[in-house]
Amino acid sequence: MDGPAFAAYVEKVLVPELMPGTVVILDNLATYRNVEAAKAIKQAGCWFLYLLPYSPDLNPSSRRS
Repeated sequence: MDGPAFAAYVEKVLVPELMPGTVVILDNLATYRNVEAAKAIKQAGCWFLYLLPYSPDLNPSSRRS
């Protein structure tokens, strides 16, 4: 998915399903940092929350002995 496709999804599919005040949680895929999508979410009275970057150092199951 690219930026324009994500923006179209947010505007046409996601926003109509959201109630004002909803927080949409996203990972850090560059595609999600989209001005048009953020504008559509803000106009719906909602906002994006981006997860912190992943670090294998913070995941004990991924550590090697």
